[in-house]
Amino acid sequence: MTPTRPIHLTVNGQAHRCAVAPRQHLVDFLREDLGLTGSHLGCEHGVCGACSVRLDGQVVRGCLVLAVQADGRSVETIEGLTDGGTARDLQDAFVARNALQCGYCTSGMLMAAAELLHAQPHATREEVRVWMSGNYCRCTGYQAIVDAVCDVLISRKAAEVLISRKTAEVLTSPKIAAGTQRAAS
Repeated sequence: MTPTRPIHLTVNGQAHRCAVAPRQHLVDFLREDLGLTGSHLGCEHGVCGACSVRLDGQVVRGCLVLAVQADGRSVETIEGLTDGGTARDLQDAFVARNALQCGYCTSGMLMAAAELLHAQPHATREEVRVWMSGNYCRCTGYQAIVDAVCDVLISRKAAEVLISRKTAEVLTSPKIAAGTQRAAS
């Protein structure tokens, strides 16, 4: 029998204390021990991205990280990302653009796309293409995936502009201006 090591980690906001084999990969631990099957094993070499999870906020390949390396750290899986609602517009865009077919790569694609939207909210189409190139999809041909991510970038930029305009309108409204003048005197 393989000896185990105790680990304590937070997965999708929940603390876990578990015993794991020293050579067990993080994605295997998440799938087999915690029942979080959204991340998939594809190439098992860190190339395809199907096993992508966030480790302390950074997307990593779950097949290249050992579960013991996650001791004391925070892991977010696709289940955590989607349960939080922060990727709802991204999921909707993937459906609208038919950016998923068999679904095997989808969790990794969504993790990568969510990281891009956070890291580069004003990315160009070419930057999206380059960013997403680290994940493999054998079904869609990537065009629909890039389209979906670009749709979300555009809609989030439009929402940002709308919020800025509404804020400016409120701040320059006569009532606010009069209140500001009274407060200054």
